Amino acid sequence: MPCDFSALSAAQFEYLSADLIGRDKGIRFEQFGAGPDGGMDGRHARGPDTTILQAKHYEGSGFSELTRVLRNSRLAIDKMAPSRYILSTSVSMSPDRKEKLMDIIGPSLLEPGDIYGREDLAGLLRQYPAVLNEHPALWQTGATVLETVLNRTLDERERRTKPPEVLASLLPRTLTEPGEAQEPPRDVIFLLGSRPGDDPFILWLGPKLEAHGYHVFSELLTLEPGDRWRKEVYRALEHRAIKVLVPVGPATRGDDGLMDLVDKAAELAQTLGDPRFIIPLRMEDNARIEGMRDTVPVDFSRGWGKGLDRLLTALRSQKLPCDTAEIVVANQWEAFRVRQAIPIVREPETLTSNWVPVVEMPDQIHFYEAVGALHEDALKRQVSRLTYPAVQHGRGLIVFADPHDIAESFDGIASLRLRASASVTDFVESGIPEIGLKGRDASNMMTGMIRDAWERLCRSRGMIAYTYSGSEGFHVSADQVPNGSKVSWGRQGGGRRSSMLRNVARKHLWKYGVTAVPKLWPFWHFRLKARVLFAEDNGTPEGKGIDDPKKMHRLRRSGCQGWRNKQWHGRLLAFLEIMSSGSAFIRVPLAPGHDMVLSSEPVLFTSPVSTRLPDILDADSEETDESTLGRPESEEA
Repeated sequence: MPCDFSALSAAQFEYLSADLIGRDKGIRFEQFGAGPDGGMDGRHARGPDTTILQAKHYEGSGFSELTRVLRNSRLAIDKMAPSRYILSTSVSMSPDRKEKLMDIIGPSLLEPGDIYGREDLAGLLRQYPAVLNEHPALWQTGATVLETVLNRTLDERERRTKPPEVLASLLPRTLTEPGEAQEPPRDVIFLLGSRPGDDPFILWLGPKLEAHGYHVFSELLTLEPGDRWRKEVYRALEHRAIKVLVPVGPATRGDDGLMDLVDKAAELAQTLGDPRFIIPLRMEDNARIEGMRDTVPVDFSRGWGKGLDRLLTALRSQKLPCDTAEIVVANQWEAFRVRQAIPIVREPETLTSNWVPVVEMPDQIHFYEAVGALHEDALKRQVSRLTYPAVQHGRGLIVFADPHDIAESFDGIASLRLRASASVTDFVESGIPEIGLKGRDASNMMTGMIRDAWERLCRSRGMIAYTYSGSEGFHVSADQVPNGSKVSWGRQGGGRRSSMLRNVARKHLWKYGVTAVPKLWPFWHFRLKARVLFAEDNGTPEGKGIDDPKKMHRLRRSGCQGWRNKQWHGRLLAFLEIMSSGSAFIRVPLAPGHDMVLSSEPVLFTSPVSTRLPDILDADSEETDESTLGRPESEEA
């Protein structure tokens, strides 16, 4: 495909070069707006390695002008000190010209292949024709280019005027091939749903029904978004549907397109005289569709697997056509799954975990044993009153405290003497053999003690405790952070940011918190599980508590569904900022004078691969959605 670049401005040539060479190298170049850019028309930085792209649009000036400009730029290139330098130019290249440019540019130009001349760029356009669509300025540069773009557009238009094959195969012949009137069999189960919320469930259920011998159709199989083929779906439903399955959840009644299909199915049910033509699939307790309250649903709210068993029983009892001899699972199910997946790029990426490392522990842990008479109940009560963690073992207790602190704490309660000590490492590996404590039990004791210490610290900071399935989460209180205020974080690593930890949204007050789970392998750390607690907004700082766990669960699913990963990440770091009081460490008391020290920054992991997900939000953009800030609700809402 012959192509010249004379119609492109300097900026347009830079953007084209970054797109083409980025695809060729399998990397993404950062690009910058107008103004001083230090000679960088594109930059790819990964750790200490930096690749710099310079685009020199000198097609009209020629090779001599290009060499003059590069000689004058040599000092600036050396000053940038890139790990790799790449040159893109609209000037025609030859082997001799590339060798000459390598001598001029210097050692940062690693190989002749890192010089992309006019011929190289034209070759990349042939290799990546989709780039043409993104650069309209190229269309006028030649008839061949314009013809290629127009043909592709017309082909796409022609393809889109015909229903997808999987849908066309369901339509009566009179609708697709006039003159061949033939009524097809009514043997298809139509699986409807609210898009895209029900997509994961439909993608799970559809193939399983086909694997049991049923013929299933869903709009997912067309691989097209929205309602492009809604008219054809209506026709296929009218002629081919034997049953209609509808997942029923909170979003069902608000989906006008889905309700239109359900209404069509209800009309068809009356025509067919089949009161069980529509089978609701209950996804949550008490979920119903208006007009179908008397229809007995199949319950999937207790588990999808259990729901599938009930559904198959219902389908068998109604004697639906089922061909187990020739089972065919449509390949479009997997095609949809693949299209929804994110492409993997073979580039390392640094990821922030929810693991907070333990960077320091006391050297030893001790076992104190009672001497003489002992009232065990009195000992137990006193242990519960301690301001630091301790575990009873036999006639004594295991603590980090020194002897004089133990004597002071148990004065008049029990006479305790130091019986044995062990290093913290030996304790969790081998226990204390002389008192009959094995390593496994000791490891469990250590986990419980440091969890206890963390929870004591949270309470001392005035946080709100809430029990979740046997573990406690601690939420930031209004005394620590007023509702709607942001907490700054990122002082140690630079790039200050801020995130909210409490606010009123949608008539409810939400409070961010965490449950800390200590782990001793592969290294000592705490895993922080994000928690969000809701209360009814009654005008008070803490709101009115919600006792209904089902309602709390629904609020978590709906109230937090708009939060992006960056928001969760920011809230975690803001929480750690409060726990550390702005320090690089979090000191957790284990006994007087003995602390466990945690890093205030989570562990960073490096993934060997990455994705091409956009990351263009500024520092505070993730805090602007209505589930975070709260927005006035309409009367209908």
